Amino acid sequence: MKLSDEIINSLSINLRKKINNIKNQSINIEEIRLRVNKPLIINGDSQDYFYNDINGDLDLVMRNPYIVTKEDIEDTFQIICKYSVHSFMDDIKKGFITLRGGHRIGIVGKVIIENGQVKNIKHISSLNIRVSREIKGCSKKVLPHIIKNKNQINNTIIISPPQCGKTTILRDIVRNISNGNREYGFSGVKVALIDERNEIAGSCMGVAQLDVGMRTDVMETCPKDLGIMMVLRSMSPNVIVTDEIGNEKEIKALYTALNGGVSLITTVHGDSIEDILHRTELKRLLDGDLFRKVIILSSRNGPGTIEKIYDLQEKRWYFGN
Repeated sequence: MKLSDEIINSLSINLRKKINNIKNQSINIEEIRLRVNKPLIINGDSQDYFYNDINGDLDLVMRNPYIVTKEDIEDTFQIICKYSVHSFMDDIKKGFITLRGGHRIGIVGKVIIENGQVKNIKHISSLNIRVSREIKGCSKKVLPHIIKNKNQINNTIIISPPQCGKTTILRDIVRNISNGNREYGFSGVKVALIDERNEIAGSCMGVAQLDVGMRTDVMETCPKDLGIMMVLRSMSPNVIVTDEIGNEKEIKALYTALNGGVSLITTVHGDSIEDILHRTELKRLLDGDLFRKVIILSSRNGPGTIEKIYDLQEKRWYFGN
């Protein structure tokens, strides 16, 4: 469970003591949820735990909860901004700040809009500290389906509900196709990673904090449709990778990349092929022209469970775990 110093030191002194006092050391912490005047909730192993303020336990049923105060959130927010909120305004407007190590802190509060754009988020009411972890080798079961030959990949889309490990698997796929994989005879190719939410590479001050491979160029916190066009013009990628495709502009940019001879890997929120086909804006992703392989994840046996793999050209199912 041991959390990194980056996460511990981002908390207020009060919260730092409580997190360090947690007794359930075996729980794999994924999120720390701070909400004003609400219980301190720790998400781990796909369950919500309540911090017990008497004995430091994490309980599935709320007992003696610690209630997060406005001061807890304000102090934590100041710390993650290094006591210079103005310096982090570009990140705040996007709704999150990335710590060293790739850990992301989501921000919620009163949104100030100016000319149709987010100008600021004030009166912070919630913080979501998402723990970033690398699991090298977690993509091993899907790599044979993604790798086409020694220097080409199959265009691949990963369908997954939230918190089912899709970003972790995507990161490991990027690392493998960038570095090359001797086991599968893959040489390694140039990868352009459009990391709009800064989750995959976890870049901090322009430096990737997580291993995304030696041939990977990271376009961080850039809208996917714009980022795809920018790297097509400037970086001559063999593969473009994005996370969480969701609208028509992004899908159109994927088709432009495909027409430019670039291979594609992306993810989308959902739980099945049928789920995607019933969503008008996304069903084009499965028409067979854009992607060949479909990987479906769940958390049935823990995050990253490979439920099924489907070949859109062969119209054939492969089963995972």
